[in-house]
Amino acid sequence: MIFNYLLQNWLEFTAVFFAILYLILAVNQNILCWVAGIVSSILYFFIMQSAGLYMEAYLQIFYVFMGLYGWLQWRKGNQIDNNFIVNTWSMLKHFYAISLILALSVLSGLLLKSYTDAALPFFDAFVTWGAVVATYMVAKKLLENWIYWLVIDSISILLFISRGLLPTAFLFGLYIVIIFFGYKAWKKVLEENHGIITQKN
Repeated sequence: MIFNYLLQNWLEFTAVFFAILYLILAVNQNILCWVAGIVSSILYFFIMQSAGLYMEAYLQIFYVFMGLYGWLQWRKGNQIDNNFIVNTWSMLKHFYAISLILALSVLSGLLLKSYTDAALPFFDAFVTWGAVVATYMVAKKLLENWIYWLVIDSISILLFISRGLLPTAFLFGLYIVIIFFGYKAWKKVLEENHGIITQKN
């Protein structure tokens, strides 16, 4: 019975594996995280399409391009400075980012509700636009990306359970655990970098 379940859901389990690998590598500031993320995103495009989560499906295409962008950004940064530099945003920038996410979520949710058979259109839209911003923040090495992901992944768990994507729901539960380690690791790097800059000045 378990074997049959694994066989029927092999694509989702494979996507879950690469998604976990992505996050573990990202926590450790390993540039290969973007490769794992791209593979996972390609697989999840087909999974989300079949589950009727259309915004999530097309989000995966964005993830692929952001994976390439993130790889180039991290590679460029490593060539200039071997240190992994973590940055932060001002409260005003966060206000703009959150306002943008909410506005696009409402607009996209209304369009999905009116013109498609999308499941839970507003939640689907919010998770998608939130993930767009959070992924950009990862590429820019912004510490607060982990806080954004905490909110996004918490909502995603409910979304995936409602569509019967249990392995993916479990994955996002694991994400929430790893998020705390990621935030702690990146914050430590930020404090160390700040100390180095202070000493130089």
